[in-house]
Amino acid sequence: MIDDESTPSPVRAAKPPRKSTKKAAVSDENNWDQRLGFLMHDVSRLRRMVFDNFMKPLALTRSQWWVLAYLSRHDGMIQSDLASVLELGKASLGGLIDRLEESKFIERRPDAYDRRVKRVYLTSSGVQTVKEMRVLSHEMSEQILEGLDQQQRQQLTDMLTQVKRNLLAIKVDSGADSGADD
Repeated sequence: MIDDESTPSPVRAAKPPRKSTKKAAVSDENNWDQRLGFLMHDVSRLRRMVFDNFMKPLALTRSQWWVLAYLSRHDGMIQSDLASVLELGKASLGGLIDRLEESKFIERRPDAYDRRVKRVYLTSSGVQTVKEMRVLSHEMSEQILEGLDQQQRQQLTDMLTQVKRNLLAIKVDSGADSGADD
């Protein structure tokens, strides 16, 4: 786990050593939200890096596995809706979809009611790749959560789920209406 002391800070390096532990404790209490922000950012960044390493055997970019993972839960999405949910431009997603289609992981089909609309579906190869991604992801999660018993894992999941709900509520209240929320 990364703590706030491992986050490089030119300001921290310039400060003289602390003289009073009581004063330091008060200072730390006042900055808990800043430490939490750095910790959440560091955990997210490190998890992405580790996940990329775990996915290397599948020869997929992060953007490609992101599309496959999302389609595994929402197969048959309209391509423009997928771009919006993943916060990608239509052209960027179009290139990703082209490469995934060339690799036989997905296919585009016209919508049953509007032939101008394209829906994106996983192929059997894409479904198999998602299964392999899930196995690798589970192995990675076991390593990440090493040292936490089942109750602690459930508490962590519950707390992060509540934080996510709070963030989604703030996002809705602020009018920011894009991005993958699940």
